[in-house]
Amino acid sequence: MRAKTAQDRQLLELIDPIAESLGLDVVRIRLMSGSKRQRLQIMAERPTDHDISVEQCAKLSRAVSEVFDASDPIAGEYLLEVSSPGIDRPLTRPIDFELFEGEEARLETDRMIEGRKRFKGVLAGFEDDNVLIDLDGEEDTALIPFDWISDAKLVLTDALMKRGAAIRAARGEPEDDGLPEGDVADTETDTTTPSEDNA
Repeated sequence: MRAKTAQDRQLLELIDPIAESLGLDVVRIRLMSGSKRQRLQIMAERPTDHDISVEQCAKLSRAVSEVFDASDPIAGEYLLEVSSPGIDRPLTRPIDFELFEGEEARLETDRMIEGRKRFKGVLAGFEDDNVLIDLDGEEDTALIPFDWISDAKLVLTDALMKRGAAIRAARGEPEDDGLPEGDVADTETDTTTPSEDNA
């Protein structure tokens, strides 16, 4: 789930070692088309505390730009955006379902499970390649194979917002810095490939 398309997966192979060299993990990447140009979104964090600073976002953005300028993996003009996963973050790796056990989440599967593909409930951990979730209105804990999940993210609740506020307070940051959670200022980079203008 860290990469959605075949091209995303190819880009992730280039980005992972760059992030690792800076002490970061890539949570998710998406190359999205736009009306004028494509947008490459990279969400990253430190593996130690699952956070990232504005400065680290900027470093990763510059490092990725340098590699991409040389290897030219994206045809045409694109915007590079590096950010934190945010409070209501996507869940893309097995460790995410363990870290956020007890939080509400929405899951979507790539196939029908008992007549549906969408599920909402409280995460109950990760076991034997299955996501454990206590679904709304059901008594038993459901086991959903991780490989069947196409999309998963936390639900923005009061408890989750308090958790985010506690993390910011521990870092000595103000309660409201004026930026939407997950957005990072001054980390966008325009990258053009003049020789390939047809994308």
